[in-house]
Amino acid sequence: MKNKSLAIFLALFFGGFGAHKFYLERPMQGILYAIFFWTLIPALIAILEIITYLSMNKEQWEKYSE
Repeated sequence: MKNKSLAIFLALFFGGFGAHKFYLERPMQGILYAIFFWTLIPALIAILEIITYLSMNKEQWEKYSE
């Protein structure tokens, strides 16, 4: 299981580059974020993902981060 706080930190500061996706072992999504970082769309999506991560309870997070 991955650390939720670290995933949120990575999404907050490096979300535009997909760092949190690489951390969560989703490399294809991370590569897409890295390719399109210059459009700022991945950064906006990362903000939405932060909100999603914060709203997950422990069981949901464990299932998501497997």
